[in-house]
Amino acid sequence: MTLIERIAEKFSTGKVNIATAESCTGGLLSAAFTDLAGSSNWYTGSVIAYANSVKENILLVDKELLEQKGAVSEEVAFAMVEGVASLLQTDYAIATTGIAGPAGGSEEKPVGTVYIAWKTLEGTYVKKYKFVGDREEIRMQTVAAALLGLAEFLSC
Repeated sequence: MTLIERIAEKFSTGKVNIATAESCTGGLLSAAFTDLAGSSNWYTGSVIAYANSVKENILLVDKELLEQKGAVSEEVAFAMVEGVASLLQTDYAIATTGIAGPAGGSEEKPVGTVYIAWKTLEGTYVKKYKFVGDREEIRMQTVAAALLGLAEFLSC
């Protein structure tokens, strides 16, 4: 059984659900869930918040937070995951924000810097990653890390 199938099995009871807020992954995480038949029973949907205006206006990420910390930060990932869970009324949520490249990096936040946030029944958690590779590889590594983190929270 694949990782995503094990995750789906945990959610298939219908007692809990999940949503995603994606920036750097641009819908790839959503696709991982919706590739599974029957996921509509537990996967509510996603907000692809690529632009800061979407983070602000839809996910209700504070504009000052975005200006002070930047879109690629622990604080913004936290706000994104809380925002999507509230908006879509889910028990669990995942948010991704990062710099997939090839441009856009800085000395402080180089290409490959990614923050993933998980909202669970126990709390909200954020982890920073530094992935290497081209744009596609960084995005795929982000999805894999997001799913692996979720599986760990679900003990599956």
